[in-house]
Amino acid sequence: MPVTIRTSQNVVLEYEPASLGERFVATLIDYLIFLGWVILTAYIASQGGRMLGNYYWFFVVLAPMLFYDLLTEWLLNGQSLGKLAMNIRVVKLDGSRPGLGDYLLRWLFRLVDTRALNGVVAMVAVAANDRGQRLGDVAAGTTVVKIKPPITFDDVLHTLLPDDYHVQFPDSIILTDRDLNIVRDTLRTGHPVLLERAAARVKSVTGVSSPMPAELFLQTVVADHQFMTTRGVQY
Repeated sequence: MPVTIRTSQNVVLEYEPASLGERFVATLIDYLIFLGWVILTAYIASQGGRMLGNYYWFFVVLAPMLFYDLLTEWLLNGQSLGKLAMNIRVVKLDGSRPGLGDYLLRWLFRLVDTRALNGVVAMVAVAANDRGQRLGDVAAGTTVVKIKPPITFDDVLHTLLPDDYHVQFPDSIILTDRDLNIVRDTLRTGHPVLLERAAARVKSVTGVSSPMPAELFLQTVVADHQFMTTRGVQY
């Protein structure tokens, strides 16, 4: 069942939840990274002899693995390296971008979700929840989805904008069809660097200034442009 997300600008997106298999493989990849890290740091320790003490084992060997999920999801826009390989990521159900507090909640619940009973708790929770949420997701208001939505962004926008939609950026009307297609293609990628570049370019062309996150800003610009051009709205 698709996960429906309505942004604060009344733009509705539908994503396909990541399957249990995809999440399991992503976790397996992360554990293989842990294994490689342990082998590497153990080799370094064997070369260092007695010079390396308990601080080395905690801060160099254990701490990176302990905080791995929290830091990678925060720094890589909702993706660990395993999730990146599987093209899945963490998203907020209210359409906003997850913050450090959200990732922290997911990380704190991981001890119960994925460590207890070899991950059985997480698997049961995801299977029983129609939004594909483990307990940490429920607490943080997040879920894990496939990056590419099952339907196109264009289709969503052209069918779900309400009549009372409020235009945020009237100057977006000056964007050409080519500009809008580039923005939509960038939104489909979900790549944070490309999103930031596209948002900066749109702001440069339109003269708009906004503190919105890049992805939400571009979604709003596309929705505003579509609403004004299809409804004949003048500002």
